[in-house]
Formats: sequence, C-alpha cells, structure tokens
Amino acid sequence: MKTMRTFSDLVDRIPSPNREFQTATAVIKIRSSQTADLLNMAHIAILGLGNWGTAVARMWLLEGHKVKGWTIEQEVYESVVMDGINKKYLPNHSVEGLEATMRLDEALDGVEIVVLAIPSSVILDVVDEVIPHLRPGHVLIDLAKGLAPGKRLISQAIHEKLDAAQMTNPLAVVTGPTIAPEAAGGVITTALVASEDESVAKRLAETLTTQTFILHAASDPVGAELWGAFKNVIALTCGLVDGLKKVGTLGGDNLKAAIFMAGFKEGCLLLPQLGAKAEVAFGPAGLGDLYVTATSPYGRNRSMGEKLGTGLSLDEALGEMTMVAEGVRAARMFITRADDEGIKVPFTKAINTLLDGEITAEECCRRIVGLN
Repeated sequence: MKTMRTFSDLVDRIPSPNREFQTATAVIKIRSSQTADLLNMAHIAILGLGNWGTAVARMWLLEGHKVKGWTIEQEVYESVVMDGINKKYLPNHSVEGLEATMRLDEALDGVEIVVLAIPSSVILDVVDEVIPHLRPGHVLIDLAKGLAPGKRLISQAIHEKLDAAQMTNPLAVVTGPTIAPEAAGGVITTALVASEDESVAKRLAETLTTQTFILHAASDPVGAELWGAFKNVIALTCGLVDGLKKVGTLGGDNLKAAIFMAGFKEGCLLLPQLGAKAEVAFGPAGLGDLYVTATSPYGRNRSMGEKLGTGLSLDEALGEMTMVAEGVRAARMFITRADDEGIKVPFTKAINTLLDGEITAEECCRRIVGLN
C-alpha cells in the first residue's frame, strides 16, 4: 500500500544546509518519489455497488485512494454505512472507508474518475442521469460491456450521449479476467483499460494499478468491449455442461473443452467483422477473460448456464440468480446484430434456441459439438 504523507511532513524532513550535499540529494530524491505517490492518489466515484463495483472499491481503498460508492439499493447502502461491508454482493470483504450514498450529485462531487459499474441493461439510463452532474475534468470508466440498440457498442452510445450534451469527457473501457471475490481477496488480477486516446488509458493504468490489480493500457476499446460481451455468451453455454454433469453422465471436461473451442472460434470469426482488432482475441480481454468466466465457480454466466443445464427454464433460472448474468442479454444482442449483418453464427444461434425454450441443454450441446 502506498504511504500517505502530507506535504508538510515531506518538507519537515529536508536536511539542514550544513549536511553533506550527497545526503541531501538522496533524501530529496526519496521525498520526490513520495510526493509523486501522493499526487497519484485519486478521488473516485463508483456508480453501482454490485460484486465487481464493490471489489474495485476495496482494492482502490486499500491502495489509499479516496472512494465513493453510489447505489440505488437501500440494503446495500445500509450495509456499507453501518457495517463497512456489502453483505448482499461481497459479504466476506471489508470496504471500510467507502463513502456510500444514494444520491448521484453527492457521489460525483469532488471526484476526478467516475466508474460506471452498472449492468449493461440499464447503464445508458444511468448515464442520462449522470450527465447533468458531470464536470469537464471527470474521466469516465465503463465496466459494462456489450451491444447497445442501434448497432452500437455501449461505449459508443455513451460517447453519443456526451456529444449530444456538448461534453468531451474522456471515456475508457475496463475488461479482463476479473472474478470479483478473488480480486477482492488479494489474488493478482490483470485487466485491460482501453481508450481511443491511448494517453488516457496509460494515465488510468498508471494511477489505478495496485499491487494486486494490474491494468494494461490499450487503444482498441471496440475490440475490448466486443470480446468482453461475447465471452459471456460462451461462458453461459459452457455452464450447460456443468448442469448436465449434475443430472447425468453427459457433462464433463471433454464436452466443456469442445464447447469452449467452438465459442472461441466463432468469436474470432464474428467480432473482427464487427470492428474488433484480431489480436484482441489473444489478450486479457479475449482468451484471458473467456477462460476464467467459463471455468470459475464464481462466474455468474457459467452459473446461469449450469442452472439451464439441469433443466430449468430461462425464467426459473433467472429467478434463482442474485446477480445479473449478462450472457443472456448478450446472446440476444449478438444474434440480432449478426442477422442484420448477414453473418452466420451457429454457436450463438444454438444457445438462443435453448433460451427460447425450443431445445434442451443436451440438444444445444450436441448441435455445437457437431460444428467442430
């Protein structure tokens, strides 16, 4: 953790003139490094205190940043304020020091970085509420990933809303293999921070990287966001295998590997046609994020697929989920976009046919295995 010192503390440690010049120079160099650390401390507002929003809040608090958190959920607000913990979404990790609020104006007051940790289904509505409170100095980070209505990415839709309000605030996208409970617990975690202005991405990576949360700067937010969304579709489908394993003998690692491979192949073919750079597939936002989301027991989309694999209907499975499984919405959005572009996506079509209740989990997996 970076050591916080006041400017006067640093000045008091300047050696007196009668000391040797070499010693004074060495101490000044140390002090300059400490001052740089102090200046790197950021004031951050995290809008949305689900499991990932809470996890990044914890990591940045431990690093010494000043962090506010906004939520619309009364139980989350009370839990953070009264107990210093988010009992609903991340119950085993303290967020002592997090300044929680249910008012957007309070959350954005006095901060430099605004993190949108909002589900993709509602993030654009929240952005509409945020814009009247934005200042020119605010830098936005989008943690939601996926397609928005009108053949746009969510980040592109946010840019359009900013443009309409005659605002030029920088926007970056963060995505990667980030399982929230592990990151909050201190597991070394990497992610990509991507912006059209790479200097913004580099500055954010420098400021927000911690001892255990390592951010890499990139200049392809389109590719990062497309893979960040499509990996949820693959993870959802891989989860079917875990469900089949619970109720019979069909599910297992062999089958999951085949599903994983088919989904990754379709992503490599589809996403470049939608604007992603091909190399993104092999980085943290692509294969890295896909692997952990499709295999981790903490993965929300894998867990959702597991419920479907046991035979539950979509409505029944959704009813058992506490957190949002973005893969369902992403599957719908990608099939619509592919149809509009005239692109064949048999993997995505198979999981959508299951979501529509037209085939079983076993039949869905058999169709996908047949693609290989």
